[in-house]
Amino acid sequence: MGKRILEHLEKIEKDNNIEILLAVESGSRAWGFASPDSDYDIRFVYKHKTAWYLNLWEQKDTIEFMTEDDLDGVGWDIRKALRLLSKSNASFTGWLFSPVVYKSDAVFLKEIKQLANDNFNPVAGFYHFHSMNKGFEETLGTESMTLKSFFYTIRTALCVNWIVKKNTIPPVCFKYLYELVDENFHGKIDELIQLKSKRIEKSTENVAEELIDLVRVIIAENNSLKSSLTNKKSNPNKFNAFFLKYI
Repeated sequence: MGKRILEHLEKIEKDNNIEILLAVESGSRAWGFASPDSDYDIRFVYKHKTAWYLNLWEQKDTIEFMTEDDLDGVGWDIRKALRLLSKSNASFTGWLFSPVVYKSDAVFLKEIKQLANDNFNPVAGFYHFHSMNKGFEETLGTESMTLKSFFYTIRTALCVNWIVKKNTIPPVCFKYLYELVDENFHGKIDELIQLKSKRIEKSTENVAEELIDLVRVIIAENNSLKSSLTNKKSNPNKFNAFFLKYI
């Protein structure tokens, strides 16, 4: 599938006269708990020729595609991407730190990761994952809870927990979040990941009550710690200098 993805990205570059600076996997395949029927969520950052940016009018800054073989692609122009990163957009930081990289300009990736880390606002990151978590939390322990919704709930809860405890961008790989959880739970979560890898997205397999309770405890802790967050503003000059360097 990797070859197929690269071929499609090359076609996107040619058809749109752009250069892709970074292309990664997002979603469950990047997090480490995909199901057999999970899409390939391809996310990429691209740039146009310099003259494209010297335009009085705003132009389309997003490229999207969906193929018959489950390739779901979304790309952002570098200017849009940097504007969102300056606000600590958690979706974009998830792209930057994805463990599955299909294509990248190595220097660009290293430098934009540094820019993201240096300007991360814990408050913005907290409320992104916390708002997502609220929706998933409602399914805990109910008949509508699927393996997918359980993992989305525990992942977002742990991302929030990471932010309130470390004030840094949470890791994309789910297992890197295990350090926040008592090791007695690690094997049990691993077993669920293994089960999910064999079941469809909407599978409603039983989840042990102790794991459901674990998530509730994490969420309660998050709510108790949110007032301790630091609201950090980004440096706009750093973002502008980065933008000018790469266009």
